[in-house]
This record gives sequence, structure tokens and C-alpha cells, in this order.
Amino acid sequence: MARKIFIGEQDFVTLRENNYFYIDKTEFIRTWWEDGDNTTAIMRPRRFGKTLNMSMVNAFFSIDYEGRGQELFGDLRIWQYENMHRLQGKFPVIFLSFAMVKGSSYGNLLHKLREIIAAAFKKHAYLLESDVLDDADKAYFAKVRFCEQSVDWEVSINKLSAWLSAYYQRKVIILLDEYDAPMQEAYAGGFWQEMTEFMRPFFNASFKSNAYMDRALMTGITRVARESIFSDLNHLAVVTVLDDMYNDAFGFSETEVFAAMDEYGLTDREGVKAWYDGFSFGNRRDVYNPWSIINFLKEKGRFDAYWANTSANRLISNLLQSGSVSLKKQFECLLQGRSIWAEIDNQVVFHDMTGNTNAIWSLFVASGYLTGEKVQAAEPGRLVYELRITNYETRCMFDSLVSRWFQSGGDSYNEFIEALLHDDVEAMEDFLNDVSLRTFSFFDVGKLPGQRQEPERFYHGFVLGMMVDLREEYVITSNRESGFGRYDIMLEPRNDSDNAIIIEFKVFRPQREKNLAEALQHALRQIEERNYAAALEAKGIPQERIRKYGFVFEGKKVVVGRGK
Repeated sequence: MARKIFIGEQDFVTLRENNYFYIDKTEFIRTWWEDGDNTTAIMRPRRFGKTLNMSMVNAFFSIDYEGRGQELFGDLRIWQYENMHRLQGKFPVIFLSFAMVKGSSYGNLLHKLREIIAAAFKKHAYLLESDVLDDADKAYFAKVRFCEQSVDWEVSINKLSAWLSAYYQRKVIILLDEYDAPMQEAYAGGFWQEMTEFMRPFFNASFKSNAYMDRALMTGITRVARESIFSDLNHLAVVTVLDDMYNDAFGFSETEVFAAMDEYGLTDREGVKAWYDGFSFGNRRDVYNPWSIINFLKEKGRFDAYWANTSANRLISNLLQSGSVSLKKQFECLLQGRSIWAEIDNQVVFHDMTGNTNAIWSLFVASGYLTGEKVQAAEPGRLVYELRITNYETRCMFDSLVSRWFQSGGDSYNEFIEALLHDDVEAMEDFLNDVSLRTFSFFDVGKLPGQRQEPERFYHGFVLGMMVDLREEYVITSNRESGFGRYDIMLEPRNDSDNAIIIEFKVFRPQREKNLAEALQHALRQIEERNYAAALEAKGIPQERIRKYGFVFEGKKVVVGRGK
């Protein structure tokens, strides 16, 4: 009989006590322990079993579960190693999770961090009844429990480690899940520097200068650069999605997925591969997202974007919206099912995101939205990868992001598409002028003084939007060679009865044209003089079925015209 599936349960003990669906990842416990690193940080995308694995490690080592080794682990791989039995339930463990640390301000985020630390103190309130704490220690303990701002919070975990070590006469293990969640929130919210100034001394006191810690394990999505919050952690062992270490400990293998499908009587293996396969960790391929697979099993084989729908993806969306023309062109290639090449950096430097396309793609790889293979080493220490969208589910997520960029206009974007398809030049122009006033800043973000504005970002946002909304009816390409030049956008109909469309964008330059009308004529003349229709005609589409448009921008003002 198939085991019951409990969606969202991330507590290892609960899963084991109730015989809920669980895939054995306990080999990780032995491997991590025998590697012997003082502090290990493992980077994996969200919903890849990080929290469950941390709960598993806690259940194995924590004194709270002493004597329950056979009950919880008896039929799992870890219990095959008799030398590991002596470690089960023998350590005081401090288990923290920053996964839910979210907020719109630095003060809000800091308060939530304090609440998490306070909860860890409350769990060990029995220390107050021991002779381990003197009066000053008890006063500090009480202030932390009640989240008083006057506390030196940066050293709180160090102090708790010292007291637990003295009480149990054994050094502690520290587990910190989703360590980078506050940093991503801080970057997206605009208070990165303030959060860095708190996290740097917190990490230093909790891990590097903590004489009462046996070892520590951290998980996160991104490896935040050493010069920001890890500047003092020179003993940190970091494992990213590009590394081979622990590459089977997070995520499901194809063998594990197919075995689970057999357990629940599901047979569409090709569909599962298309939707949920494609992740890679180091040299390991065919990695599946656990969250999607568990939901797929629970829903009796119904395909849906389970993983993609669990997050607002605010940071990812913002980076794509505000990205350069070069980034948007590369993103267009990805949406077309093609690959791009980028230099990937293991360390995410958030302040490099603006204007650094490779840094953005590095974040997308770390987050699981892109996957790929190393194609060459540009030079020692530099990694160049061929990247693609991970799978169909991830593609659905990107489609949803692009569609939401224009939702502020209600149904008007759909009306623009209808106007384009029905050759209504006036309606197209009205829409573009209306929406550019409201959404121009999404795509033209000259945030720094003197930074050159790029209206091209705005229209390339429209290219992406059309790729999402019209790809069933048209093959949409941009910036490709045809005739004697490169056109901006071409819509090649999939149905022989539909018209093809060529669009040329032009930014009005007063030094070149007298007015917008003259700029528009230049755009339309360029389509003819450079014979952009050649590629369509070569495929048998007659001239009378090829519509040609010029879109001319002057700041946020747009004019549209149709050529002959």
C-alpha cells in the first residue's frame, strides 16, 4: 500500500513517526560528519529539501532524540554504519531557520531575526534553573527572550553555545537553515548595507570565534560574497550547485522519481521528465525538484507548476525588468528555447547585479531557474556555461513573470495584441503612450546620476511580452539578419492564412531628424531599403501578407505608423 503524502511537512521526526512518504537521504549525515569541516554552507534552490535535511541532521545528533536512533533511523542507510550509532542523540544542537524572515524594512527584518533567536533561547529556558548562568547571564537571557532592543544580539548565539556546552559538557552543533533569506530581502528592499552591518558580526561571533561549537551546517540559495557577510569566515567550506560534493543529498534522482511513480501507480515518465527534470548539481544530471514531484504524486499525476507557484520571485522579476538591452536579448533567446553562454560566478555580489549580466545569470543558476553545462574555462578560476531554461515548469514561471509586467493596464495589453493583429495603428499608438507613462520605469532604469537612459529596454520588454502571449500563433524573433541588415522584431505566422509582421523601433534623435514624423518615415524606409522581408519571402510568404510597422520613441511619447 502506498504511503500517505503530507504536503508541506518538513519535520523529519513527524514524517518517520507517521510513516509518511519519504525518500532516504540519511547517507548525507555520515558523509558530512566524516568530511570533518568546521562550518559547511550548502547552496541549493528553494524547495529542494534543505529544511527537511536539516531537520534530519537535528534528529540524528540532538540530545532531544537520544535513545531514538533505532526508531527513527533503523531502516535507513545511516543505521548501517555502526560507528555512527554512538553519535546519535549525543550533542546539544542549536537549530535556527531564517526561511520566514521577510519584511519591507530593515527594522521589520531585524525584529523577525530577533524573534527567531529569542525562540531558540526559550527552548533552552531550563538553563535558568542551573548553576551555569550567573546573575548577569540570567539578565541577558531574559532580555533576549523578550526581544529587547538594547541587547547585543550579534553575540547571542555565541553566548547560548557557551551555556549549553557548560551544561552538557560537550560542544554544540549549530544548524542554520536559509541563512541568506534576510540578505535577499534586504537587497530587494533597498537596505542591503544595514543588514550586512548586522549579519557580518553575527556570523563571526556565531561561527568563527565560537570556541564552544563542535561544527556547523548552513543552507541557503546563494553564496553571498565573502567581502560582505563572510569576511571573517575564512574557514568556511562552501558547496554550490556547480560543485560535486553532496550532489545526491538534495533533490530526487530519476531512479528515485520513477520508483515513487511505481509506488503510486503512475506511468507518464516522459511527461515527468519534460515538466520537472533538468536540474544539475556538479556533474550529476537528471535531478528533479522534490516539491513538484511530491505534489505530482499527491495529485495522482496531474501536471502543474507546483514549484514555480510557491514564490512571488520578486527579485528575479525586478532583475529582468530593469536589465540591460543585452540581458533582455539573451532572455529572448531563452524564451525561444535556445541557449546562451555566460560566465558564472559561484559568489553572488548583490551590488554587482545592476549592469552585470553575468552576475544576474549566476543568480538564476544558483536559484535553479537556469541549468547548463560548462563549455570552457576562460582562464583559471573563470567558468563559462551554456545555459538554458531548466524545464517546462520553469518556463511557465518565466511566462507568468513577463505577463505580470503589464497587468497594471488590466486588459489593455491584450487589447494591444488584438490591435496589432487587426492592423489598428491608432489603437496601438494609444496603448503604447498610455502604458509607457505607467511602466516605462520598469525597463528604463537610469538610477544613477548621469546614467544613460535606454528606451530600448522598454520595447524589448514588449518583445518578451509578445513571445509569451503569441508564441502559439507566431514564431517570434528579434535582432536577426534578413536582407541587408538586422530587423528589430519579426512575427512569422504558424498558420498559412495569417499575416506576417515586421516592427522597426527607433529612438527620436533631434540631431538626426526634425520631428517624430520624419523619424517614423526613416524607420519605415529602413525596413524597405534593407529588405527585412527577405527571410519571410524566402519561406513563401508573399509581400501582400507582410505588414510593416515603425514605432518611434521620444522619451515616454510614442508614434506608430505602417509602411507599404
